[in-house]
Amino acid sequence: MDPPESQGPDGCALGPEPNPEPELSAAMRAKIERNRQRALMLRQARLASRPSAAVEGGTSAKVSRTIDSGAGFFIDEEEEGGGGGEGKSRTVVQEPAPVIEPEYLLCDDCQKPFMDSVLSNSFDLSVCDKCRDTEGKHKLISRTEAKQRYLLKDCDLDKREPPLRFILKKNPHNPRWGDMKLYLQLQAEKRALEVWGSEEAVEEAREAREENREVQKQKRFNKKVKELRRAVRSSVWTKNTSGHQHEYGPEEVLDPEDDLYRKTCTSCGHEVTFEKM
Repeated sequence: MDPPESQGPDGCALGPEPNPEPELSAAMRAKIERNRQRALMLRQARLASRPSAAVEGGTSAKVSRTIDSGAGFFIDEEEEGGGGGEGKSRTVVQEPAPVIEPEYLLCDDCQKPFMDSVLSNSFDLSVCDKCRDTEGKHKLISRTEAKQRYLLKDCDLDKREPPLRFILKKNPHNPRWGDMKLYLQLQAEKRALEVWGSEEAVEEAREAREENREVQKQKRFNKKVKELRRAVRSSVWTKNTSGHQHEYGPEEVLDPEDDLYRKTCTSCGHEVTFEKM
């Protein structure tokens, strides 16, 4: 059962009396004070280790730090600390790249600037793609053709400064063979003039080489004809390997008393002396 409610002097009912707030003992108040002091010390230590953090009631501070991006430029990174050290945001600021003016090449034929071309990239020749003559002076020739036409050696193409530039291309006769080295005909002609001195010297050397080639060709032909004649003669002539048969003439008496006789071969003159019994 509920306890009876107390009545006032006028007979009205009164509510329950509020419980008195318990008083904290001296030990509990000392413990609370120690915890508060410890929290303040921890907060001050945290703020001391983070100087960018704002103190209570202050504004946020920003500290910039430079970071190497590894791509040729630096990044400025800003650290922002909030009040109490709780909030922190980073803002990356990128400086715009410097504007570099492109380097234009000047075409040797049309004298117009251009960025790049096939001849400039592959053969270091300042000629634009519009002026490129693939069937004329900008024709590509193989390494063998360059050596035969301009009388160049391997050292003239590879070791003489500067070495001639070339491009690699699959062999059209058989892709499984080695790649072809294609040279620029114009550069091969210049290299021949450097080696031989003039076009006349190149022509003279080419003519001398052609004459020497014809002489060697005639010598090989004569040698083959001689071998053929020797083979024909050996097949027609047969050597007689049979033995000689003597044909003797009439007998001659040398000594009748001893019955000695002699006969002579009519073809070789061989003499035989014998005695009759």
